[in-house]
Amino acid sequence: AGADIEHVGEIALHRGEAFEQPVDHRFAQEGVGGIVARSGAVAAAAAGRGVENGIGGGTGHGPACAFRTAGRQAGMSRFAPRIAASALKGLAGGVGVLVAQALPPRCPGCGEPVAADHRFCAACWSSLHLIGPPWCATCNLPFTHAMEEGARCGACLADPPRHRGVRAAVAYGPIARQLALRLKYGGRMGIATTMAQRIAPLVPADVDLLVPVPLHRWRLWSRGYNQAGLIAAALAREAGLRHDPFALTRRRRTAALRGMGRKARARAVKGAFAVSDPARLRGLHIGLVDDVYTSGATTDACTAVLLRAGAASVTILCWARVIAESDD
Repeated sequence: AGADIEHVGEIALHRGEAFEQPVDHRFAQEGVGGIVARSGAVAAAAAGRGVENGIGGGTGHGPACAFRTAGRQAGMSRFAPRIAASALKGLAGGVGVLVAQALPPRCPGCGEPVAADHRFCAACWSSLHLIGPPWCATCNLPFTHAMEEGARCGACLADPPRHRGVRAAVAYGPIARQLALRLKYGGRMGIATTMAQRIAPLVPADVDLLVPVPLHRWRLWSRGYNQAGLIAAALAREAGLRHDPFALTRRRRTAALRGMGRKARARAVKGAFAVSDPARLRGLHIGLVDDVYTSGATTDACTAVLLRAGAASVTILCWARVIAESDD
């Protein structure tokens, strides 16, 4: 239909000038459907004969009708883009409906069909342990019972961290772990948005810039993407914040930290991170984004580098947090 309309419009440009009042009146009477019904090669030929007969003085309906026909056909060039766009929009909408029926949104945890993208089914949602107050005023570790406002956990009392807290959406568990693995190793990059939507309400109001925990270039090359960078980009869209995926760099490749003790992890990441341009961070409140917070060795090393570069503060923002070391 769009091709026919454009064809008629091209003919009209060579047949006559557009007469606004007849065209608008005719368009109002017939509507889009009436004009489209008259499109095509037959309609174009008929319109051409009408104009020729009217102007030549032969048989036909006379000059007035000929001018109206010419005006209507010429006016098609003005309305053709709108009609074609409407037709394409309707076609795209139909395809979208078919795709939604064939590939409905699915739960990121178990794959069951759900009402909308990035939503969990009832079973997976109920198995997630959301983290919120009451928690430690320093590190946001959740308390098992009610505590007075401003209370701190024993670890923070003994050795306060340099960051402003760990804002994690959920506690590390089977479903949280499954999402992290699918994003990190399974190529399910859309899960980054699922995570970001749960992290967004926890972002402090004064955060100026989101910075992801970086990967070493060789690991980035082998994996193809940085999962923390995907979460940071999605979180920037959800929270309306700026993010800088290149503010931090990993200068050397580190061994996998899983299975190491706390001190061994700290030694493994010592000196591994650097700031590419301190001027981009000076005086800013940074949201350091990662997928899973375990012992804090990696984020502690990043925090130290960011603060040394002039950042005003650092808050850890992540999808899941290991509450007990036995879960690691």
